[in-house]
Amino acid sequence: MTPTEPATRPAAAQAAARPPLPVKMVIAGGFGVGKTTAVGSISEIEPLTTEAAITEVAAGVDDLSHTPRKTTTTVAMDFGCITIDPTLKLYLFGTPGQERFGFMWDDLVEGAIGGLVIVDTRRLDDCYAAVDYFEHKQIPFAVAVNAFDGHVEHTMEEVRWALDVNDRVPVVVFDARERGSVRDALLVVLEQALARTEG
Repeated sequence: MTPTEPATRPAAAQAAARPPLPVKMVIAGGFGVGKTTAVGSISEIEPLTTEAAITEVAAGVDDLSHTPRKTTTTVAMDFGCITIDPTLKLYLFGTPGQERFGFMWDDLVEGAIGGLVIVDTRRLDDCYAAVDYFEHKQIPFAVAVNAFDGHVEHTMEEVRWALDVNDRVPVVVFDARERGSVRDALLVVLEQALARTEG
């Protein structure tokens, strides 16, 4: 080392040299609420999806009345990632929405710091299972009401009452098709997780 070289690198340079901290987050909700769309909108890599065509048999099991144009469904998981800043990278795991795939949830959720439960206000009962799951596992989560066609059927207070979630659980409106909107919803979950660790 020459006399003109610094003995240590500046803290900012050291931080920039370190890879971002990997953080796992789960995106959950009922069938056809926008989980795959949300992961695809925000992911900085080509998202991994496990979409399969909806067969006549599946159509007889899954309620397609509110999603008549839906032709595929997630049968395992969705996966994507987004670098929030130089220190933090989110790895996103989208759960399948159908109850018959519920056995996979424990594996998908293991190690996650929090969850985003996506809701379609036209069929709130489809997300009860996801809300109950995160409450039972005591995992921080937020409820994100997907604004299909630019509007929602109920107010956030009505959604909170219907889902019976306490005041500590954020309930927000977002658009699963919009990258910035998805990012903002994920940041709400990060804030919840941080508040839990500080509490």
